[in-house]
Amino acid sequence: MKFLKILALRGPNIWTYRPVLEVWLDIGPLEDSPSNLIPGFYERLTAWLPTLAEHRCGIGEPGGFLQRLREGTWPGHILEHVTLELQTLAGMQGGFGKARSTPVRGVYKVAVRSRNEKVSIAALHAGRDLVMAAIEDKPFDVKAAVSHLRELVDSHCLGPSTACIVDAATERKIPSIRLTDGNLVQLGYGARQHRVWTAETDRTSAIAEGISRNKDLTKQLLTSCGVPVPEGRIVESPEDAWDAAEDIGVPVVVKPTDANHARGVSTELMTRAEVEAAYHLADAEGSEVLVERFVRGNEHRLLVVGGKLAAAARGETVSVLGDGAATIRELIDRQINSDPRRGEEEEFPLDVLLVDKNPAVKFEIERQGYTADAVLPKDVSIIVQRNGNVAFDVTDIVHPEVAAAVSLAARIVGLDIAGVDLVAEDISKPLDVQGAAIVEVNAGPGLLMHLKPAEGQPRPVGKAIVDSLFEAHETGRTPLVGISGSSGKTRVAKILAKFIQLSGSHVGLACSDGLFSGQRQIEKGNCATWTAAQKLLMNPKVETAVIENSFSTILAEGLGYDRCQVGIITNIQPEKHFGEFYIENADQVYNVLRTQVDVVLGNGAAVLNAADPLAAKMAELCDGEVIFFAKNSELPVIKDHLKQGGRAVLQKGGGLVLTSSVCKILLTNPAARPVAANNVEPLLAAVAAAWALGISPDLISAGVKTFSLEQTDV
Repeated sequence: MKFLKILALRGPNIWTYRPVLEVWLDIGPLEDSPSNLIPGFYERLTAWLPTLAEHRCGIGEPGGFLQRLREGTWPGHILEHVTLELQTLAGMQGGFGKARSTPVRGVYKVAVRSRNEKVSIAALHAGRDLVMAAIEDKPFDVKAAVSHLRELVDSHCLGPSTACIVDAATERKIPSIRLTDGNLVQLGYGARQHRVWTAETDRTSAIAEGISRNKDLTKQLLTSCGVPVPEGRIVESPEDAWDAAEDIGVPVVVKPTDANHARGVSTELMTRAEVEAAYHLADAEGSEVLVERFVRGNEHRLLVVGGKLAAAARGETVSVLGDGAATIRELIDRQINSDPRRGEEEEFPLDVLLVDKNPAVKFEIERQGYTADAVLPKDVSIIVQRNGNVAFDVTDIVHPEVAAAVSLAARIVGLDIAGVDLVAEDISKPLDVQGAAIVEVNAGPGLLMHLKPAEGQPRPVGKAIVDSLFEAHETGRTPLVGISGSSGKTRVAKILAKFIQLSGSHVGLACSDGLFSGQRQIEKGNCATWTAAQKLLMNPKVETAVIENSFSTILAEGLGYDRCQVGIITNIQPEKHFGEFYIENADQVYNVLRTQVDVVLGNGAAVLNAADPLAAKMAELCDGEVIFFAKNSELPVIKDHLKQGGRAVLQKGGGLVLTSSVCKILLTNPAARPVAANNVEPLLAAVAAAWALGISPDLISAGVKTFSLEQTDV
């Protein structure tokens, strides 16, 4: 099997609304060898990938794909399913896949859902190797292939915290754009966008984040506002740490002032030796060391989003029980690290305890009179970790006064999203009745403990963050117009951009003439591309976007946006596109250009050329309204459309008419400059789109009167 070409379709395309990887596959002589004619192929493939039994394929039920394998199917179809399954096993869900033949014998187009191009390309290559090994009866290491793909997923895909926010935005139909290879993501388009970076947003103050890093300053501010915190002070040496401990009274806690995730934190310290040893641990993790009163109880992490409690988790100490034979190190592996909830990857709610890589664990063992390699006597239990295991959901039992206190703490520091750490014996009781206290307020808190707790109900923290950024009715979308067709697209785009500009909205334009923000040209050359569209939608100044999409752009890249308010089809000239991307007939051309209409929002409109039968046929595909435009007002499709309450923009005599079943509005052309014949339809389409956007007829008329051929004759 040979890959002739691999295309990353990053937006809506001829296959689906979602990004896919499309490969042009030449199977050569295997065209004569369907799966049922290859001895042992079925058995080898299903032994390597038994989970293929879950694939429904065209049968519509589990086992459907295996039925196709037994009956006989071709390598392109098999590669589709194997690639999807490898992605799933690596932790990147796929779901969608298609394989279709081309006019060239043995050449297929195979498309698979792609959440990350690098991972999907690697899965595609691994899938080809696996299928060929099964065909040729050669060995293949599935475990190694999946392990490699999983490493790529961990390196290149969004982390779980950011992913849950993006998923929540998608549920609300809010679009997203990944801005870097990391976790910086834009939610919404243009002027209505917000940015998130894990659990930080563009509303997260740099000053507030700086305050949260300084634990001593945080405590001072909380104390001044009446929030209970443990007394303590910054110390400068091990001796000073013990002096502070004596002043406060043991037991005490020693920790860095600016470290996170419980690194360098030692609790319930009673002796001078423990305090001084803990000082060195804390000093290695942060810039300053803090000694404070030990608060009895369990560690808790409460997530505050937009001033409201979103989730709460409780921590537990971790102990091992001796058997008189195993070392403490061995007991940790057997009794703690064997827990399936523990792992080194982010997806695990609890961390693996590695004595040699965790000085705090080693310190905890030694302060109880043992070493990691000592044999723990039978039935003797020791604590090996006192903090850092906050993963047990307690959201439903948080007392209202506790929720109010942590919300106030987040506001005092100034964080829109905060992880508030408090120590309490019973989170269901007020803090003051049990001597509980808030010990830290953290910016950029981890969300995994709430998404996948070790015990308890997962919490929709991603939704809470999205809801804090966007009001209930908001989708983060600016008005967006997409334009496609065989010709005239740039004319329509530039005329429409002028109308929008007259309405007072800052317009961004991406067309084959360049990339524009308002009246300023940002880039020259052909910008009717996915990349240019994305640049436009990332511009926070753009209030309305006009984006031209060529036939080739849809096939080679996909649309540069997920949905649009208005979708325009200028015309369809099938023969103009024959021979490109294995396109050979009018139906195929239609299926490419319909992509523009398929993505029109339910409250949007498709603007279609009524004089073009193929374009007019697309009316049945639109989820929203349809507005026809035509030079000939007597077309049957126009008459039927108006009878059904639709709208149309027509040429009548020397003017243009906005017409519906309830009104007719005449727009006059400039008297001194009649519109050339080749510009009439583009002008009609632009007027119809402006009408669909809610621009007033008076403004549209003003735009028509100042219509300039020089600016649009391309």
